[in-house]
Amino acid sequence: MRQLSPAGAQAVADIARRHGFSAEAVATMLDAVANGGGGMAQFSHPEFGGSGQWMRSGMTMIGDMFNNALKARVDALCADLAALVAAQPGVVRSGGFQSQSQGGHTQQHAQQQASAPPAAASLFVAPSHGSAAGNWWGDDLVWPNSTGSQNNCRYAWFAQARRLAVDINGTVTIYDTLDHAIGGVSQQQSHGGSLTFTSQHGVVDVASLPVVSVNGAPAAAPPSGSDTATDIFAAIEKLAELHRRGILSDAEFSSKKAELLGRL
Repeated sequence: MRQLSPAGAQAVADIARRHGFSAEAVATMLDAVANGGGGMAQFSHPEFGGSGQWMRSGMTMIGDMFNNALKARVDALCADLAALVAAQPGVVRSGGFQSQSQGGHTQQHAQQQASAPPAAASLFVAPSHGSAAGNWWGDDLVWPNSTGSQNNCRYAWFAQARRLAVDINGTVTIYDTLDHAIGGVSQQQSHGGSLTFTSQHGVVDVASLPVVSVNGAPAAAPPSGSDTATDIFAAIEKLAELHRRGILSDAEFSSKKAELLGRL
């Protein structure tokens, strides 16, 4: 769990008093909301009815499923914490690595929903550059949700920033993970030692993701008119909606989806 700064500890204490939870429970939920990019949280704590999930779209599930009063309190708490996270420049990086999950409307709405500490006061203590884990991915990304290494490769995934950093033999490549919620990264010994990861879309080749930078240098923009992974996944989502509405048959949807995925 991230270490709270003095401003973060004060904000957590204030919110805990307001919602009637312990500061320790609120700090746990704050970490879960931050890991979910401010839009969702997966949590497990006795004060919240055990394990559960919250989404800003309005879905809240807790282990004590019939306790509607507790569910409403958890939802209100997460909404306040999401607003707190959204107002944090130290969590959502500015510039080229800024999270795509926040638009102007979300930021404005968040600032209206909760009283965050001043922009200069971060909720969390930034990791030390001299720590054992290091920050081989550069200074523009902080607080990886998961890290790992295998053979000559290591990776770090940053859910809120939607970035995946991969270091292979000293070459550090930053990828845009689009809408993927990464479950794990693995190195395949076949197919030239390609890297794959699992997400809600299944097994995906890392090479299919847009490259943001290589060794700190911004990647070249794709040729005009070419399909990007973002375009392809957007097209698949539109097809899925047509399929759900019965406009496309199962066979038509499967065929077109396979065609689009073949462009990756």
